[in-house]
Amino acid sequence: MRISMFIAGRIAFNRSSSFSRFIINIAMAATGFSVAVMIIATAMINGFQHVISEKIFSFWGHYHITDYRAPGGPLTEQAPFPEDSDLEKRIAALPQVKFISPFATKSVIVKKGRETEGMIFKGSPAGQALPFIIEGRTTKAQDSGYASEVIISASTAKSLHLKLGDALVMYFMRGDGLSPRARKLSVCGIYKTGIEEYDKTYVVGDINLIRRLNDWSPDEIGGYEVHLNQFGDMATAGERISDELTTAELGMRSMQEIYPNIFDWLGLQNKSEQIILIIMTIVAVFNMITAMLILILERTNMVGILKALGMRNGSIQRIFLYQAGYIVIAGIVIGNVLGLGLAFLQQYTGFIRLPEEAYYMSVAPIAIQWWKVALINVGTLVICVLVLIIPSLLIRRILPVRAIQFK
Repeated sequence: MRISMFIAGRIAFNRSSSFSRFIINIAMAATGFSVAVMIIATAMINGFQHVISEKIFSFWGHYHITDYRAPGGPLTEQAPFPEDSDLEKRIAALPQVKFISPFATKSVIVKKGRETEGMIFKGSPAGQALPFIIEGRTTKAQDSGYASEVIISASTAKSLHLKLGDALVMYFMRGDGLSPRARKLSVCGIYKTGIEEYDKTYVVGDINLIRRLNDWSPDEIGGYEVHLNQFGDMATAGERISDELTTAELGMRSMQEIYPNIFDWLGLQNKSEQIILIIMTIVAVFNMITAMLILILERTNMVGILKALGMRNGSIQRIFLYQAGYIVIAGIVIGNVLGLGLAFLQQYTGFIRLPEEAYYMSVAPIAIQWWKVALINVGTLVICVLVLIIPSLLIRRILPVRAIQFK
């Protein structure tokens, strides 16, 4: 084994100009390219999923607790129920929960001059932080009544020609054929999530306004939005939150159920990632098989001499497998330098730009998961070396007498 490794090292690290050196350099470059593409692809796909998930959950929480009814869409208005401080405390005490907050929604028509937009008014406690505000501030709590100000999206501000401090009229819809109720409100903040389903749909204001318009009592709400510490806690947290709902009148839905189209799109990214990894692995394997066959053919004379000197076929096979291992390892190192280098460059500079209307973000996001990088490195090495056992069997068919004469 030591002799095989020594000979493989002399061949692999031989700096003299030869055809095998050219083949080795090409094999290293191709393997490095494949590894780099796999690293960048996984980092970008993870980044997409992380950024979009954070936008969805930061705006609406991970779970909604509402009065139980047949599953409705994201725009369905809720039936009121009284706040339950004990339930809030129990859910907030769960280790996976970041915070829990009441909310209510109501259909509105927003009017500014002759321009109108049909939207959904999301009522939250006045003063509650909204992470996507790009201008202005959140609503201010009032000692009595409700905050007569709202936060609109940047797309709504553009379509209705609104800016901070501008007044607008909102017509709140009522059922049973009743005429809408109008309220004059002012713009105190402008937000931007980049998700069209949110930005073109929601205007955020005080939940007390919805209570007043719906003739609810001061302690009635439309539901609770539950925010978790991280997305990975959803399965465990969902079971524990469900256990806390001791009354049959309340039901719970996750954001995946409310916005399935977005999460289906995110799920497709996982399939894209798998396809890229498979294709790049195949490219690396075929590249190494080709390089191995060429190296064996070029070293046929050496193989014949080694066989004539009594070296076994297995030992000679190991020479080329070790040599292939050196090439793959060198390619992996090159791929890591190139892939991680570009990933960090994008992370800190954002030089790759995206059309926000299509991707929900203006800059390609990067989220490096080191266990995936390690898996790509180890998987590439193991798969390539194992597959290369097949072409190395060609050595057993080489006859010493013919090989020594081979030129």
